[in-house]
Amino acid sequence: MNGHDRILAALEGRKPDRVPVMLHNFMMAAREDGATMKEFRGDPRLIAHAFIRAAEKYHVDGILVDIDTATLAGAAGAEVDFPEDEPARVRSGCLGRLEDADGLGKVDLGSDRRVNIWLESVRLISEHFRGELMVRGNCDQAPFSLASMLRSPGEWLMDLVDREKEQRVFRLLEHSSGITRQFIRLMAGTGAHMTSNGDSPAGPELISPVLYRKFALPYEREVVREAKAAGMPYVLHICGNTGLILKDMLSTGADGLELDHRTNIKLAHTLMKDRCTFFGNIDPVGVLAFGTPAAVEKRTHTLLEMFSDTPRFVLNAGCAIPAVTPPENLQAMIETARKY
Repeated sequence: MNGHDRILAALEGRKPDRVPVMLHNFMMAAREDGATMKEFRGDPRLIAHAFIRAAEKYHVDGILVDIDTATLAGAAGAEVDFPEDEPARVRSGCLGRLEDADGLGKVDLGSDRRVNIWLESVRLISEHFRGELMVRGNCDQAPFSLASMLRSPGEWLMDLVDREKEQRVFRLLEHSSGITRQFIRLMAGTGAHMTSNGDSPAGPELISPVLYRKFALPYEREVVREAKAAGMPYVLHICGNTGLILKDMLSTGADGLELDHRTNIKLAHTLMKDRCTFFGNIDPVGVLAFGTPAAVEKRTHTLLEMFSDTPRFVLNAGCAIPAVTPPENLQAMIETARKY
């Protein structure tokens, strides 16, 4: 089996010949390739080179092509900040009042420079590996998260609990869903084998499960349907402890869930074992960035043991790996999996 075949087997519930590995390593890949984040996000060839170099250095099975969490928000009108050596971030939303969402027009992602940089980088990576590795073209933010950025997070959370604003909340979510689904359709034309979105503001550490089910879950399901219509397996990522909504996340129909270290792996294993592929969930900061190789090995072994009775497992960090992560820690994680 090659890397593509291993991850595809895990997604389909077939046993791969070894534990597949896919890294959430865009910041580390840029740093190891000698690029600042400003240089990285502005050049698709540099993005592709950094990911290709990292994939060949660490002998992974798949590449998660990510750039930042602000591309869609910027394309839709939010004010975005571009630090020299940190990922782009939303400075402020574009909707001072929720009522302003009524006048939002269609967003054409195909004409957005930053979106096209992202898409071109995925094309270059796909062309380079020609099916040897699984290429996951991440599509930035899911609709709830994107709506939060366009409105600004604090105001958005207040909007959710104001019954008089409910219809406009749904209107903004529908607008955001159209943008997210448009990105997925564009990503399907790049040669990517699978796709994903992040929806961390929808997690239980920020909103209640009741609000998640009402305002986030229906639109996550729409996005999953879009990905499947485009012929791509889909992974949903939510940061934090997702235990209270794991059953709901499974109901989206996603092929995989990428969960971080705050989610209980015993619960995730119980709920996901024969239904959905688990991506994760080594702590990217406390273990990978600031732990020792021995600590990384221990945590990886625990995770491998937990999921040893199911093929539905892909080893990864639980979220983005910091740029300062020691290479020997990443190698310890991967070598532990290779020996398993």
